Amino acid sequence: MTVRLNQDNLSTISKAETPSYDRTGLKAGILHFGVGNFHRAHQAVYLDDLFEKGEGHDFAIVGAGVMPSDAAMREKLAGQDYLTTVVEQDNERTAARVTGPMIDMMPVGDGPAIIGRLADPAIRIVSLTVTEGGYFVDSDGHFDPSHPAIAEDGARPANPKTVFGLIGAGLKRRQEAGIAPFTVMSCDNIPHNGKVTRAAVVGTMRLSDPNFADWIDQNVAFPNGMVDRITPATSEREIAHCAETFDIDDAWPVYCEEFKQWVLEDDFPQGRPALEKVGVQFVPDVSPYETMKIRILNGGHAIIAYPAGLMDVHFVHEAMETDLVARFLEKVERDDILPIVPPVPDTDLSDYFDLIKRRFANPKIGDTIRRLCLDGSNRQPKFIVPSILDNLKAGREPSGLALESALWCRYCRGITDSGRVIEPNDPNWDRLVEKARAAESDPSAWLSMTEVYGTLKDEPRFAEPFAKWLAMLSEKGTAETLKVYLGD
Repeated sequence: MTVRLNQDNLSTISKAETPSYDRTGLKAGILHFGVGNFHRAHQAVYLDDLFEKGEGHDFAIVGAGVMPSDAAMREKLAGQDYLTTVVEQDNERTAARVTGPMIDMMPVGDGPAIIGRLADPAIRIVSLTVTEGGYFVDSDGHFDPSHPAIAEDGARPANPKTVFGLIGAGLKRRQEAGIAPFTVMSCDNIPHNGKVTRAAVVGTMRLSDPNFADWIDQNVAFPNGMVDRITPATSEREIAHCAETFDIDDAWPVYCEEFKQWVLEDDFPQGRPALEKVGVQFVPDVSPYETMKIRILNGGHAIIAYPAGLMDVHFVHEAMETDLVARFLEKVERDDILPIVPPVPDTDLSDYFDLIKRRFANPKIGDTIRRLCLDGSNRQPKFIVPSILDNLKAGREPSGLALESALWCRYCRGITDSGRVIEPNDPNWDRLVEKARAAESDPSAWLSMTEVYGTLKDEPRFAEPFAKWLAMLSEKGTAETLKVYLGD
């Protein structure tokens, strides 16, 4: 018999770990924007571990959101007292735990209420997971103050709608009241995420109050961090599995791999929870770790995503069981990525890649190829193009990464090798389809997307192999093209 997840029913749950700490004694210390699956499988789990040790109980989480989907999430979580079932799945084990570090969530769209909570002296950290595409950056990776949403916040600073406008308004309220500023901690999967977040907050405030923008730049901490845990989207499949396997009726459980990692720069002037006691690495400079992860893991996801998508492979572990895809990943990583990743303290990059392959091959995660193919227009410039550029700087021709780029282009024509229609899978899907179809006769049409490729269209060491592979994909199909690249 399933048990409806809520605080009153915790004692009746027998097939999952439940919080042993007194949740009524928790006090808010963190306000988090973007209470999605990754946040609840990562930051919230680390805090739950710490709370179980009897520490950090004044750093409970209050959620916040600005997207329409956040309202549905708030309704579901509020109905279960902000508890979440986290199901960790490894090749050899599956285990569930109910986590309880979140104690409230602000009404979505209620700017004044959110700003008021941001001004609360108890809030010492504001964290966020707003996705790679949520930082309003231009083709060069710089903050774009001309974006309509940001421009509107600049024109109406007292009534902001974006995360960055709200954070700025909260900091303004604290400055006026003589309250020390909170630390702003990005948990998104982007290079130098603290620096990028600083640019977004400062840039938004500069539109209405340049002096205050300077004050933020000089007085507010934005530590960089590297986060890692594979966390697929929740579907009816996971909801049903949670009920059938663990007897828990959870409206939005989170399924994830067992592995998790968090590397943070230790810059928290108003204090922080002692997360080092539960496995978080605090380092002076997170750059080597984030470069390693973004190039090898996220780049690896892109490498397997598009050939698998074109070959109608559904799950990520099935892609790793597909010989051509697995060998393509191996060759591109070892030829084009590992040689140009800078050294990482106390880390063997080859061993790290072997770990990544084992994680990709985990059959219990249920991660989908479609999810990996999602939002390439935002992900390719961050996960693939930097490796291309570094190869060129080193005098190397990145043939495998050129093929990866051609596979993305071919995927964006909107039809698989078997003729199956690919449903829209990118915020810029219509434009990508137009560019991909134009590239059938003129490959430079694809590379002319400077927001993705910069000036690579004019670099023959990349443009020529890209054109060669794209033509071969059209003529021979994905499988035969992979065989040519692999030397079969």
